[in-house]
Amino acid sequence: MDRQDWDARYRAAEPVWGLEPNRWVVRECAGLPPGRALDLAAGEGRNAIWLAERGWQVTAVDFSAVALERGRTLAAARPPGTADRLTWVTADVLTHTPDPAGYDLVLVAYLQVPAADRRAALRAAAGALAPGGTLLVVGHHSANPAEGVGGPQDPRVLFTPEDVLADLDGLGLAVDRAERALRAVAAPDGHGAAGTAIDALARLHRPLGG
Repeated sequence: MDRQDWDARYRAAEPVWGLEPNRWVVRECAGLPPGRALDLAAGEGRNAIWLAERGWQVTAVDFSAVALERGRTLAAARPPGTADRLTWVTADVLTHTPDPAGYDLVLVAYLQVPAADRRAALRAAAGALAPGGTLLVVGHHSANPAEGVGGPQDPRVLFTPEDVLADLDGLGLAVDRAERALRAVAAPDGHGAAGTAIDALARLHRPLGG
């Protein structure tokens, strides 16, 4: 899907991904001390807003201006100070160059693109990490079409935790965890569960002095 397709999708539903932050983002980031965060492919900003509510200064990047405008609206309705801690940047994360070594947390959640694009985006994301900073990558696992539910079905845009580690090899990051993560998916009518989705999760950090 290109920029126009995503703009159309965001106009047609409200909100596309829900208002709650991703469960893996909450699990992995709740214990981190607030600092500067970069949310790449932020969509409507559910994760960025959650971080800002907890004191992070967040830059949210997405190529859909429609999604980011919705994010601004959602942030304005949250507790005082939340919107002031958010900066919204309309840009394609595949070509966007973030501030080098400028962030204590870089989040890449569900950026489902072909392998070469993913590798370039993740290596650029790693370059944005300050010493001691955390990089969290979450996405739909390559096994999900056969073994899980929902998500993209095109194997070219799916990945494993091992793929992420290979993408980032040689950049001096330390691996905190790389795992296959199971996520219960609600049925479309909201009653019961449709099944279990399989996500790929990798959390790394740049060592102090690295």
